[in-house]
Amino acid sequence: MSVHNPEDSRKVTTHRLVEMKRRGEKISMLTSYDYTMAGIVDQAGVDVILVGDSASNVMAGNITTLPITLDQMIYHGKSVVRAVKRALVVVDMPFGTYQSGDIEAVQNAIKIMKITHADALKLEGGVEIIDAVKKILAAGIPIMGHLGLMPQSINKYGTYNVRAKDEDEAEKIIEDAKLLERTGCFALVLEKIPAKLAERVAQEVSIPVIGIGAGGNVDGQVLVLHDMLGMTQGFSPRFLRRYADLNAVMTEAVQHYVSDVKSADFPNSEEQY
Repeated sequence: MSVHNPEDSRKVTTHRLVEMKRRGEKISMLTSYDYTMAGIVDQAGVDVILVGDSASNVMAGNITTLPITLDQMIYHGKSVVRAVKRALVVVDMPFGTYQSGDIEAVQNAIKIMKITHADALKLEGGVEIIDAVKKILAAGIPIMGHLGLMPQSINKYGTYNVRAKDEDEAEKIIEDAKLLERTGCFALVLEKIPAKLAERVAQEVSIPVIGIGAGGNVDGQVLVLHDMLGMTQGFSPRFLRRYADLNAVMTEAVQHYVSDVKSADFPNSEEQY
């Protein structure tokens, strides 16, 4: 099993990600939402930690990402940043914080950065939100783009099916990717689109392209931490590889604890003062 070079403890920056793409080094990215888990992920060598608005699902139990608020994302972002020493920390701007106007967007972006001390922000969309992207970038805040399946627009799609199977939507993704690059975004996430389209995007832009359900011929991969660790069970898309079954491990541990308490085995004589 290969791991990252433990001697390379330099802070990952937006510039280093571009360098990684140029030399063909794949970029690893995972989500985290709290101090303890983020510390583990960072120490394990992940390059980018995304404080995703998927916290709305895995942390708060909502069906979609839409309900999570700006203050809740700031709370999660601040908790994660405190634990991280090496990884680049990117915070999702939640639904409603950048779509309604570029002035409000930059104010919300500045608030996230000032309070969380994150390294960058991620926004969903292309030409539709480009004015907000320009304003936030002008404030000196790095932006990671997000195209393809955009969970904040799920009510418009009405389905989580693969996006950009038709030519028009595929061409729009290519155009939006190039627009985001020209505007100044440092990287791009492509979610749940055909692998050949994602490969083409990665070849036609110079910024790193991170895929989730977008095949292997992009510059890196991202998964939701709770999914890849097997903590969640009801979500099993084709692109998800489970690297552990923590649901079973944790359930067994809790059951063992309950049994020991009920039988008065815990605490024993060595576990009291």
